[in-house]
Amino acid sequence: MDYSYLSLTVAEYFAGIGLVRMGLQEHGWQVVFANDISGKKYEMYEDFFPDAARHYVIGDIFDLDPDIIPCATLATCSFPCIDLSVAGNMGGVIDGGHSSAFWGFTRILSAQGSSAPPLILVENVPGWLYSNKGKDFRITVQALNSLGYACDVFLLDALRFTPQSRLRVFLVGTRLPVNCTGVEMILTRSKALLSDRLRRSLIANKDLRWFYNEMPEPPPLRKGGLSELIEPLADTDDRWWTDDEVARHLAMMTDSHRERVQRLAQSARLTYRTFYRRRRQGQQRAEVRHDDLSGCLRTAVGGSGKQSLVKAGRGEIKMRVMSPREYARLQGVPDVYPIRASGVQALTGFGDAVCVPAIAWIAEHVLGPMVGRGALVYKRAVPTTQLFLLENDR
Repeated sequence: MDYSYLSLTVAEYFAGIGLVRMGLQEHGWQVVFANDISGKKYEMYEDFFPDAARHYVIGDIFDLDPDIIPCATLATCSFPCIDLSVAGNMGGVIDGGHSSAFWGFTRILSAQGSSAPPLILVENVPGWLYSNKGKDFRITVQALNSLGYACDVFLLDALRFTPQSRLRVFLVGTRLPVNCTGVEMILTRSKALLSDRLRRSLIANKDLRWFYNEMPEPPPLRKGGLSELIEPLADTDDRWWTDDEVARHLAMMTDSHRERVQRLAQSARLTYRTFYRRRRQGQQRAEVRHDDLSGCLRTAVGGSGKQSLVKAGRGEIKMRVMSPREYARLQGVPDVYPIRASGVQALTGFGDAVCVPAIAWIAEHVLGPMVGRGALVYKRAVPTTQLFLLENDR
């Protein structure tokens, strides 16, 4: 393929509600094709991007006809994480019924041949590195190598951009000419981008085809900020739980967690803390964070999937499930974007998505410079929120 000219175009697989697009378009990228199997997620995507019907195809990735997919410079792949996650069943890419959708992505790249995007961005949970004793990570990189992509990989935590602890693995693949190959330079990165687990994975797979892409240090981890994102609800709002439900959840806590909440309730100021319900030694527990941060958002499947909120102070303790707008803010979605979906649908959509400013950081510091070196002068576009307003003025 002739790479003398590259446009900032994207084919977006496992597109979900569109948060990858939201981050990329801040830096000039234009989605020309999107796909996801979920019609519910498409509804939210369309609320954010009124042009969705022109390029979004709802359906199983294995049923897509590669001939209908337009050429693009970048393909993104946030393949399902349930088979790679500790919160899922850890079946993995080899055996997992969900993460095996990755092979639908490689099927399309293979069918496109020399017309396949010269750049790919693959994202998943840290479990990708160690599921099936590391075999899943190896076979996915091998598959991309076989399609002509040299790979670079790094970690990025949403906590560097929003008050949500959300660590993810990002793999960049390129068919463009690269100068620095091998893992040696990748292994020199700081812990902000390279965990001990990722280091071991790279060392164990030195024989694969890697390349090193220069990138700056990401912003430092945030130490707070959750309280600034909380929607102010009146005490009479029916989203607050009843006193009996609050008492039931206090009883689910270990002594240390319950005492933490009770101490906060005695304060003269209001404090917010998040918590999840989890199974511990055969018992359901409500585990409360000790800081002004959120745990990693998850899909709202079952009672344990929803992140809840404690409001404590001035002698009172109140609890409720976090709102869709709070989930959106934790994922870095500006308030200008509407949320019309029902509560569970919205919480699932955001919980299964990516952190927008993390993607924007990658677009600015990783993808943009790679395209610039490949052919095109990199131009920053108007901010995401302005794009949304322009789209809705059409």
